[in-house]
Amino acid sequence: MSIQPLASIHPDARIGERVKIDPFVTIYGDVVIGDGCWIGSNVTIMDGARIGKNCQIFPGAVISAVPQDLKYAGEKTTAEIGDNTVIREFVTINKGTKALGKTVVGRECLLMAYVHVAHDCIIGDHCILANGVTLAGHIDVDDFAIIGGLSAVHQFVHIGSHVMISGGSLIRKDVPPYTKAAREPLSYVGINSVGLRRRGFANEKIMEIQEIYRILYLKKYNHSKALTILEMEISPSKERDEIISFIRSSSRGIMRGYNNER
Repeated sequence: MSIQPLASIHPDARIGERVKIDPFVTIYGDVVIGDGCWIGSNVTIMDGARIGKNCQIFPGAVISAVPQDLKYAGEKTTAEIGDNTVIREFVTINKGTKALGKTVVGRECLLMAYVHVAHDCIIGDHCILANGVTLAGHIDVDDFAIIGGLSAVHQFVHIGSHVMISGGSLIRKDVPPYTKAAREPLSYVGINSVGLRRRGFANEKIMEIQEIYRILYLKKYNHSKALTILEMEISPSKERDEIISFIRSSSRGIMRGYNNER
């Protein structure tokens, strides 16, 4: 373990092996940092932080600050970061409230500079949030999602797995899995075929997902009718069932289909 003498570390903080802590870092008492992490200069890690192994936290980041929520009453909650995640400069991650009790960033994620993750958000594994992405409270981001820079996400939105969202987007509705989203208002612009191929999806599976979204967005059915057709005409599979479940459970409604609205 390498700790610079100009760092301020509470004696109750639990710090793993091979951790490198640079000058002017402040670490509170109710903090756990896993083995092999690097904490850059001027990082502040506050009570409730639970940081996994081999994470990199770049200068100026603030982890586990109290929520920017007037209902927060000082309850004991956490901000959890998975193994091998990279937190770039001036990222802010607030801990949870009594609503969920925690804010979570998964394993092997990349949060680029100036990202803000508000209270009670759950970010899955292998996600990328580009520079300046802002998440309001209670947002779910599923595995392998990518959100372009300077995008803002409304509270309680659900972003599906393997999604690609254009930079500068205003995300007010849920974004179903495997899709690309762009334009204003945010709309379906196809499936994330490039990302799926990079992650090993077979061409046949990509074609199946394309057909599902043709029925959902290009055939001019309402969502209830489209879901019925999907269940009747598309053979059950993990991907089909995930898409159907996502849409049925959407509380805010899903993003519009660009071609259907113009």
